[in-house]
Amino acid sequence: MDKLEGMRAFVRVVEAGSFTKAAETLEVSKTTVTQLVQQLEASLRIKLLNRTTRKVNVTTAGAAYYERVIRLLAELDDIEDNILTESSAPRGLLRVDVPSPFANIILVPALPEFHARFPDIQLEVGASDRKVDLIGDNVDCVVRGGEIEDNSLVARRIADLQLGVYAAPSYLAQAGAPAHPDDLHNPGHRIVHYRWRNGLPYEMEKSGERVKVSGRYFLAIDDGNAYLTAGLAGLGVLWLPKYMANAHVASGALVPLFTEWHIESMPLHVAYPPNRYVRKQLRVFIDWIIELMDRHDLHRR
Repeated sequence: MDKLEGMRAFVRVVEAGSFTKAAETLEVSKTTVTQLVQQLEASLRIKLLNRTTRKVNVTTAGAAYYERVIRLLAELDDIEDNILTESSAPRGLLRVDVPSPFANIILVPALPEFHARFPDIQLEVGASDRKVDLIGDNVDCVVRGGEIEDNSLVARRIADLQLGVYAAPSYLAQAGAPAHPDDLHNPGHRIVHYRWRNGLPYEMEKSGERVKVSGRYFLAIDDGNAYLTAGLAGLGVLWLPKYMANAHVASGALVPLFTEWHIESMPLHVAYPPNRYVRKQLRVFIDWIIELMDRHDLHRR
C-alpha cells in the first residue's frame, strides 16, 4: 500500500467524522478510503478507529497517531510547496465561503483583479450565511461577521464593519419615524429579524445612555441579501453594515435612523482549520482580502 495515501485518508476520516464524508472530500470512493485505513492499521498493527453504524471514533492510539501525522503531512506539504512555488505563481483549487451580501457587493466585483493577479488559482466560492463545517465540507476558509465561536479554528480579524439602523420610506410613511430606539418596542413599529442573531438585542449608546433593542417582528430571515430586500420592501427596520446600506441611502431607498446613536462595530474574520497546512493560494487570498478591506475603508484594526 501507499502509506502516505493511507495517512491522508486516515486524517480526513478523523477530521470529517465519517468514511463517507472523507471519501467525498478526497474525491474517491468510500471503499477506497476504507481499504486505505484498514491497510494502514494492518501495517501499524494497531486499531486507529472504532467504527459503528452511525459514527466513527478515534481510539487513544489513533488520536496520538493523528497528532503526529498531521504535523508530518504539513511538513511534507511545506517542502513540496516551497520547491514547486519558489519560482512559480500560486496555483490550484481554493474553496472559500463568504456571506452573500459580502460576495455580491465586495468580493465578486473585485475578482477580475484577483484573477489577473493569480490566474492559476481556481476559486470555488460559497455565498451563504450558513454555518459551515470547514472540515466536513472541505472548505479552506470562511469570511464571517461577528465573533468566531468555534475555538478550534484559527481566526484572523480583517475588518471592523460600521453598523447603522435603516428603514425604507414606505415603512416610515406607514409607521412614522421613531424618535428613540425604545420606540421600536411599541406595537406600531416592527423590525426585520435576522435569524443568526438568535434573539440577541442590538445595543446602542448616546451620551452615556445605553439601550438594548429587540423589537417586534413578523418576519425572520437567515440570508443577508433577503434581509436587505425585506427592508427595502418596507417590511421593517434593519440593522446593517454601512457597506450594505450606502448605495441605497444615496438613492433614497433607505433612510438612516438614530444617526446620533453609537452602535459597536461588527468584527469581520477570516477563519480556517488550525491543522490544515496553509497553502500558498490560501495565504495570498487572505492577504488580498485584507488589501480589499483597506481599500473599502472598513476600519481594520
